[in-house]
Amino acid sequence: MTIALIAEHGYAATSLARIAEAAEISKAAVLYHFTSKNAVVEAAYRAVLDALVGHVGAAVDAAPGPGAAVEAYVTAMIGYLAEHPGHGRVITEALRQGERIGVADSPSSEARWRPLADLVVRAQEAGEYRAEIDARTLALVVNGAIDAVVAESMEDRGFALATAAPEVVALLARAART
Repeated sequence: MTIALIAEHGYAATSLARIAEAAEISKAAVLYHFTSKNAVVEAAYRAVLDALVGHVGAAVDAAPGPGAAVEAYVTAMIGYLAEHPGHGRVITEALRQGERIGVADSPSSEARWRPLADLVVRAQEAGEYRAEIDARTLALVVNGAIDAVVAESMEDRGFALATAAPEVVALLARAART
């Protein structure tokens, strides 16, 4: 419910009173479980991130090979955020607030680029990706492309996010495949 409120109203307009009202409990009851609005938003962010990581991880694990795993990462990430647009908004709002609410992540943090870079290295080792490509740089570029299409879908409701995944995968393949 907090996720839906943040997605609809943004961080600034999501108050403890609004959260309590949506949950049909008192503000005091919310504060019994969370020390502040920031703690509630951080918990919502962590729940969204756990769901996203679980979805992407399952897709990567099911991929038939290392190059396909990189492509599964891209497709699953964009696909999940297309299916759950409110989750993308929660991630964006939490990252904007940053450490103020207990979120130390950023779009360029190692926790964000490392998993994809590791997949790229595996694809290089398997001979599916060009060896001279810097895995970290490619991961940053691909994650930047993902961020860009997700941001566009938030700004333009008519933008078909689900159809962006094949385009990003095609760019990746042209850049990295042997």
